[in-house]
Amino acid sequence: MDESRLINLEIKISHQDQVIEELHQVVYEQQKAIEKLEVLLNGLTSRLKEALEAEGSEIRGNEKPPHY
Repeated sequence: MDESRLINLEIKISHQDQVIEELHQVVYEQQKAIEKLEVLLNGLTSRLKEALEAEGSEIRGNEKPPHY
């Protein structure tokens, strides 16, 4: 294996290591955002359930409104 070929392989590996690290950082940031959104969604869901229970209503899904 000649020296230039070895150098090219080292350059490729170095570049791949950098790309992998960048992708890892993106995935990490996305996971943090997902966890934050899950906490917000759970809070909103519980608040909605509490409001509906206090009102005596229920979640009905895809029913048509009464004016149709």
